[in-house]
Parts: sequence; structure tokens; C-alpha cells
Amino acid sequence: MRSLLVALTAVFLTPPLATLVALAALLRRPDRPGGVYWWAPRLWSRAMLRAAGVRVRVHGAERLGDGRDGRIFASNHVSWYDVFALAGTLPRYSFVAKAELMRIPVFGRGARAVGTIPIERENRKSAFASYDAAAALVRAGRPVIVFPEGTRGRSYALRPFKKGPFVLAIAAGVPVYPVVIHGTMDIMPKGSWRVRAGTIDLHVLEPVPTAGLTYDDRDALSARVHACMAEVLSRRYGVARAEVAQTRV
Repeated sequence: MRSLLVALTAVFLTPPLATLVALAALLRRPDRPGGVYWWAPRLWSRAMLRAAGVRVRVHGAERLGDGRDGRIFASNHVSWYDVFALAGTLPRYSFVAKAELMRIPVFGRGARAVGTIPIERENRKSAFASYDAAAALVRAGRPVIVFPEGTRGRSYALRPFKKGPFVLAIAAGVPVYPVVIHGTMDIMPKGSWRVRAGTIDLHVLEPVPTAGLTYDDRDALSARVHACMAEVLSRRYGVARAEVAQTRV
């Protein structure tokens, strides 16, 4: 029943909201606090959470910001409901997301309109160009969400991080806020279309500064963020720590 309700919510709410933000972008409506680019994605995400019977508990809410200061949120990723939890909680943001999502009719146009930055994961040059675009947004005052593992996993144990998000953070010169999400695997794990009610815990951790760092420090920054997230997963939820490793993009 939950799965059907979520599907119906997506079918009936996505087209009008995506069309609305796409039209606003076409008409060059300004991106201002409380405007359509702020409330439309939050409305959509909260509706998806409500349809699933999901409650989000935020830990470290004082670190969310007001949506007007550039910062990077680096989150673990095991479920589509990680996206809904983040999008329904943060006041304003842009996601760095796989380019395939931008090709979904209606949804893709709306996602671009609210500032989603597509990344071609198999094209290293294109991927870093996308991170350059994201850095410009961050420097202009936009919070950006990245999933440094690259794609959804099948367990909460952290996988190796890609380098791109940390090159982005250093280029933008803003702190990285590690984010740990737990509970979403019980709601909708990777590979399943079944949705269950539940509670998501979203932990926004102390920021990791990037001031004074250079491109050569990207691996050290990645390892520090990885360690912060792994420590919380281990201490709070008993998740075994995985060996830290790096991947190319």
C-alpha cells in the first residue's frame, strides 16, 4: 500500500512541480529566499516522505545553514530516500547527480531548473567540468550536496570516495559538512521498489575546513571526511569500518 501511495504521489505531483520550476527558469524568475526554487523541491520531497510514512530526525540542525551561504554537504548513499530526506530538510541546495537523471522526461527539466548539476561519471573530463560549475555555484552562495561514494550501496559500510567532490570543495574554498544518513535501507533499499514506513536519522557533523588547501590535499581531505562519517556509523549504529580508498572521479 505504501509503495502504491508513493508511486501515485510521484506520478501526480512531479509533472506540475517540475513544469512550474522549468517555466520559472524560462521566464528568468530570480532565485530568492522562499521563492519557487526553494519551496517546490521541498514540497515534492516532503510529499514523498509523507506518502511513505517516513519521519526524519535531524541531528545537528544548527549546521544546516539558511540556504544562502556556500557549503558542501557530503553524504553517504544507500537509498533514494537519502535524497528525499536531504531535499526535504535543507532550505536550499543543488545536487551533483548522475546525468542519466536529467534525461527523464519532465523530471529532468525540472531538476535542471532548480540547479541540479549533472555529472557524466564515465567521462572524467566532463565530470570535472561539472565540478567546476558546481564550484561557481558554491562561491556564489549555494549549498551543494554530493554523494562521494558515487552511487547507492547495499550496506551502510562506507565505500571508497571519489576525488571529484573534494576537488570541488577545495576549488570553492568552503567547508565540507559530512552527513550520515541511517534508516533509509529499511525504507527502500537499492534494487527494491517496495517502500516501508520508518524513521530516518540525518546527522550533520562538524564541518571540515578547506582553507589553505590545494589540489594536492584532495586525498587527505577525502580521508578525513570518510573517517568522520565512519566513526559515527560505527559508534551510533555498529557499522563496521571499511578500509579507506580513493577512486579517480
